[in-house]
Amino acid sequence: MHTIEKIGGTSMNDYLSVRDNIIRNDKKGIYRRVFVVSAYGDITDKLLEHKKSGQPGVYGLFASGIEDESWSEKFDELGTELRRINQSLFGGGELLQRANEFLNERLGDARQCLLDLQSLCQHGHFELKAHLGTVREMLASIGEAHSAWNTVQLLQRDGVNACFVDLTGWRASSHMPLDERIQTAFANIDLDTQLPIVTGYAHSDAGLMTSFDRGYSEMTFSRLAVITQAKEAIIHKEFHLSSADPRLVGEDSAVPIGRTNYDVADQLANLGMEAIHPKAAKGLRQNNIPLRIKNTFEPEHTGTLITGDYVSDSPCVEIIAGCKGIYALELFDQDMAGSIHDYDQDVLAIIKRFKAHIVSKDINANTLTHFLSTNLKTLKRIQAALEEHFPEAELNQQKVAIVSAIGSDMQIPGILAKTVQAVASNNISVLAVHQSMRQVDMQFIVNESDYVAAIKSLHAALVEVHEHGRAICLAS
Repeated sequence: MHTIEKIGGTSMNDYLSVRDNIIRNDKKGIYRRVFVVSAYGDITDKLLEHKKSGQPGVYGLFASGIEDESWSEKFDELGTELRRINQSLFGGGELLQRANEFLNERLGDARQCLLDLQSLCQHGHFELKAHLGTVREMLASIGEAHSAWNTVQLLQRDGVNACFVDLTGWRASSHMPLDERIQTAFANIDLDTQLPIVTGYAHSDAGLMTSFDRGYSEMTFSRLAVITQAKEAIIHKEFHLSSADPRLVGEDSAVPIGRTNYDVADQLANLGMEAIHPKAAKGLRQNNIPLRIKNTFEPEHTGTLITGDYVSDSPCVEIIAGCKGIYALELFDQDMAGSIHDYDQDVLAIIKRFKAHIVSKDINANTLTHFLSTNLKTLKRIQAALEEHFPEAELNQQKVAIVSAIGSDMQIPGILAKTVQAVASNNISVLAVHQSMRQVDMQFIVNESDYVAAIKSLHAALVEVHEHGRAICLAS
C-alpha cells in the first residue's frame, strides 16, 4: 500500500522544509510514496497569466499580440528568474551547471516553437487561435519539469533514491491518453526502493488544460491515485484547512478542521479556496480514496481528512469562507417573464464563451444576476456581448463579496435567522442570500468593504473553539 502526495508551489519554494517535513518525516519510511510537484510559487503565473489579477505572462502576451515582441521580453525575464532559483538551490558547481543545462534546453525548445509559430501565423492560411491550446500546455509544462528535475537532483544529493518521472511528453514521438501515459511511466518503477518525483503537468491526447485549465496538476495527482490504487491521497500546502482564515479572525479563534467530506471541498473550490479541483476530487470520491490536507510547516499535525461518507456528529457549521472581487452582473428584461429558461441559456453561453467563473446566481421573474469571479476586462467583454444579444435589456454591474457558512450537515432549525442577525448586528447590509435544500452551505452577498467584518461576525456567531480544539456549531 502506498500514498500519492502533492506538494504545492509555495511549499516547493522551501526545499529544506520539503525534505525534512515531508520526505523524511513519515514514520513508515521514505518509500512507498509518490510525489506530484507543482511549479515553484508564482512561476506558472509568469508562464501563463496571474491567476487572480489576470495580468498576462508569456502566454497571455503571445496570445494577444503575435506581431509585437513583448512576449519575448517576458520570456527572457522568466529565464532569468528560473536560473536565479537554480542558483539559490544549488549554489554552484556541477549540479548547478546540469540544472541550467536542463532548464536551458526546455526554454530554448519553447522559444523556438513560439518563434516558428509566430512566423507561420503571419501567413493567411494559418490562424494563431487554432494553436493557442497547445502553446498554453507547452509553456505550463516548463514550470513543473523544472521543479521536479531540481527536486530529484537535490534528494539524490541528500541520500534519497529519487527518480524523475516526466509526464510532460516533451519531444514525445506519439500522443496517448493520460491514463496510458501514467501507466507507461510507472511500468518499471519499484516503489519499495525508489521515490518518484512526478511533474504536475501531464500531456495527453485530449489536452489536460482544455478541461481543467490551472487545475491540471490536481488532475494528474488524482488519476495517479486512482490508477495505482493508492491507500490515501495527500496534499501538502502552506496552511491548514481551518474554520476561517486565521489572518482575518485571529490565530486563536481559527482552528484546523480535523475531518470533513468532499461536498464541503466542492463548496470551497467554488469560492476559489481549493482544497482540490472538483473534477479531480470526483475520481478520489468514486474510488473511496481518502484525501488528507496537511500543512508543510507543521509536519506533526495530522491535517484534515476528507472522505465521501463523513458527516459531522451533530449538525454544525465547520468553515466560514468567502471571496472578494466578485462582479454581480444583473440583466433585467420585462420580456423575460415566462421565458426565463431561454434567457438563462443564452446568458450562460456568453459567459462560458469568455471563460468567466460563475460563483452563484439569482433568478426571479424578469431578472438574472450572475456573480462572476473574473477580471474587469473580461466582464466588459461579457457586458458588450449581452448588450448586443439583448438590446432591450437593462444591464447593471456591481463589485461585491461573497461570504459562506459551510458544513457537512447544517440542518439546524433557525440557523438562517441567527446568521442574518449576526451580520445585521454589525451594521452589514446583506445584498442577497442563498441557501439550498442540500443544507451544506449558506451564501451572503455583501458590499466588498464589509467582507472582513462579515467573516468575523459569522465566525463569532456560528463557530467556537471546543475545549478539544474542534470547531462546533452554537446551535442553541
